Amino acid sequence: MKDWPYPRWIAHRGAGKLAPENTLAAFRLGATHGFRMFECDVKLGADNIPFLLHDDKLDRTTNGIGTAGDHTWDQLGWLDAGSWHSRMYAGEPIPAFENIARWCLANKYFLDIEIKPSRGREAETGDVVARHAARLWEGQPVPPFLTSFQPESLRAAQLAAPQLPRGLLLDKPHERWLEGARELECVAIVCNHKLWTAETVRQAKQAGFRCLSYTVNEPAEAERLFALGTDGIVTDRVDLFPPG
Repeated sequence: MKDWPYPRWIAHRGAGKLAPENTLAAFRLGATHGFRMFECDVKLGADNIPFLLHDDKLDRTTNGIGTAGDHTWDQLGWLDAGSWHSRMYAGEPIPAFENIARWCLANKYFLDIEIKPSRGREAETGDVVARHAARLWEGQPVPPFLTSFQPESLRAAQLAAPQLPRGLLLDKPHERWLEGARELECVAIVCNHKLWTAETVRQAKQAGFRCLSYTVNEPAEAERLFALGTDGIVTDRVDLFPPG
């Protein structure tokens, strides 16, 4: 991408920790704090319908049990994804990806979609999520941004919807980080913020990549990253950082 159309600040899982993550309520709360771009985790149910959830298991953030990907949308859509956070959000459902996408489109918000496959479904999830995203954003001026820690998911997304921009997520350094992102035709590398130094930013920029960071919750660290010339920050602290 010659032009980078996305805001510098991205709300992690909708509104960080202020609302139940990966729910429409979180997105709405993040928006009240002025955020215009949101990050979310998308995986597949047993019937291949994409929905928002971070963990492989349902137990931490819903009243369900077991592996999320083993359930159909008819089963997932009834779960309570809010009570674990606070009584205020009791009854908040798991959202289907399509519902979140249409909310973002209606409000002209930007979306950072982390492809979060269940184990063994890396390629399938990348393919399905990319196809849904391409369909929903067809004809829109700014596409969603697809990211993943799983190269297999990004490769499947690349084949399914090559026009959608992709970013490689990295939690730890490895020797082929630039080559891996280049092979997947990524436009950006999204790192654990601790991995960005003057040298790694220089290498990424020289290779033509945008540099983004997760999850940054301290003002001093945000200042360091922007001073290095990075392009975007994913944060939980939608109440702390002005997103303008």
